[in-house]
Amino acid sequence: MASSLIAKIYWAFLFLVLFAHACNGFYLPGSYMHTYPADHPIYAKVNSLTSIETELPFSYYSLPYCTPPGGVKKSAENLGELLMGDQIDNSPYRFQMNVNESVYLCTTTPLSEHEVKLLKQRTRDLYQVNMILDNLPAMRFAKQNGVNIQWTGFPVGYTPPQSDEDYIINHLKFRVLVHEYEGSGVEIIGTGEEGMGVVSKADKSMASGFEIVGFEVVPCSVKYDPQVMSKLHMYDNIESVNCPLELDKSQIIREQEIVSFTYEVEFVKSNIRWPSRWDAYLKMEGARVHWFSILNSLMVIFFLAGIVFVIFLRTVRRDLTRYEELDKESQAQMNEELSGWKLVVGDVFREPNCSKLLCVMVGDGVQIAGMAVVTIVFAAFGFMSPASRGMLLTGMIILYLFLGIAAGYVAVRLWRTIKGTSEGWRSVSWSVACFFPGIVFVILTSLNFILWGSKSTGAIPISLYFVLLSLWFCISVPLTLLGGLLGTRAEPIQYPVRTNQIPREIPARKYPSWLLVLGAGTLPFGTLFIELFFILSSIWLGRFYYVFGFLLVVLLLLVIVCAEVSVVLTYMHLCVEDWRWWWKAFFASGSVALYVFLYSINYLVFDLQSLSGPVSAVLYLGYSLIMAIAIMLSTGTIGFLMSFYFVHYLFSSVKID
Repeated sequence: MASSLIAKIYWAFLFLVLFAHACNGFYLPGSYMHTYPADHPIYAKVNSLTSIETELPFSYYSLPYCTPPGGVKKSAENLGELLMGDQIDNSPYRFQMNVNESVYLCTTTPLSEHEVKLLKQRTRDLYQVNMILDNLPAMRFAKQNGVNIQWTGFPVGYTPPQSDEDYIINHLKFRVLVHEYEGSGVEIIGTGEEGMGVVSKADKSMASGFEIVGFEVVPCSVKYDPQVMSKLHMYDNIESVNCPLELDKSQIIREQEIVSFTYEVEFVKSNIRWPSRWDAYLKMEGARVHWFSILNSLMVIFFLAGIVFVIFLRTVRRDLTRYEELDKESQAQMNEELSGWKLVVGDVFREPNCSKLLCVMVGDGVQIAGMAVVTIVFAAFGFMSPASRGMLLTGMIILYLFLGIAAGYVAVRLWRTIKGTSEGWRSVSWSVACFFPGIVFVILTSLNFILWGSKSTGAIPISLYFVLLSLWFCISVPLTLLGGLLGTRAEPIQYPVRTNQIPREIPARKYPSWLLVLGAGTLPFGTLFIELFFILSSIWLGRFYYVFGFLLVVLLLLVIVCAEVSVVLTYMHLCVEDWRWWWKAFFASGSVALYVFLYSINYLVFDLQSLSGPVSAVLYLGYSLIMAIAIMLSTGTIGFLMSFYFVHYLFSSVKID
């Protein structure tokens, strides 16, 4: 038996070694390496116009920009991109590999009143044009207060200080960084939005060429002579243009103005290797402060949690040791004389109020917590690249759907444990499948009406609604019911003590217990709030978030602290003869969601001061509410399950007749 097991392990190990050898050069983050020969045409793509002031994305072609000769075609988008409001289209911007040139694109018809109003509004709201070349976003460098700041995208236009006039960006100076690649016959396998690509030894000659490793842009506003420009055709070469500093040489946004769009491109050889091309985007301002602040927070919280855990273990162990050393008569006498958790032995497992809701919330919490842990683990190991837009959100949705089986199992098994029977398990399973998704559906639908009214690309299309509903009812609901069925066949957890028929009276307290429950959420929040700032900045300020390794550490620490806080609070309630611990254990750790939501409001007021209009604020608060509810369910579930295990262990350790 042992020899066969060793043989299996050996062959499995050998297979892994061979597989690893076959996949040398495997590079997951981003799309596979694409090499271009000299003079090869490359077309840039355009994403939705975005603004940190309104958080309402709009289509690039909602403004009077030049359209491609073959018409506008949408790129294939995944579920995550659609939900995030990304709309990637082709563009007329054509580059020829390693050819420096200045190119004319098109001249608009005289601007109408509606077009002028729209351009001015997008300029004043600081909308950015997001351009993509070979899956790399266009990067722009700007100086603010003498400090170089890195941005992705370039503005629609600009408004000079002390001026009421707006000027459109109509000339772009592109700088494309390329790395000359000599085909070496190495097999390269990768995944990305373009799909799967393989460069084998047979393709050595094709593999030689140039890799795009950087994409920078300098935006300019240039006033052209309409009569001269109207004689040109798209992609005709023009003379190189310097960005004018004088306003009278810049293109003003005004009715009946004719705007000509041009661009120039310069290819610069770079030593940056293709796998490192995203490093420039993932550099974070104040990175050292970021690392030290997180490490400091982790150390302090871990130290506090350790102290609480040690004190708590000593207290409980001493209690149990004293109780078990006494004989039966002394125990009976001790029960009469002493107060504390030993007196609620006949009530501690009494059915809580709204037991069905508790089972449903715990089931949903298991589903959300499982999704978060698996997603962050995959992201920490580099499986969720910023180059693969929308993959993080798509992965989260798929994981959530398939974890319905775990949610149904946990909820129904808890229901059987509380009720002692499987009767009503279908209702519990259906409730689990519809509770959290139903809340999210209602909030998203409400926000979607606002987005539809604003004609934003962030609005979820009707077709996507049907896709999401189909995924919900064809995958999530059946798997949750299957999990519930498995839960009915699993052994219910046996209580170590009997429950009395008449509930014990709970002594009056000087202060309400909910105050302690709310206060307990501050310790888990302490582990989370620094990382929360960076997460909110990545969502609302358009920054890349890619420190998933730290986020994984924070998440693991959050799980430990939630479990400890909930257990300590449960023990404190039992010590004052309060046997209604079920909901208090859930909200002791789940109350961290309240602080997260309050912090989100604080972030809106103090860090998103540029956010303009009630529509943007309602959208922000709506999405923050979804995040807070998800955090409440997941952290509350962690605390409750740990407390349930602790209470079960505590009372099964005591000898009771």
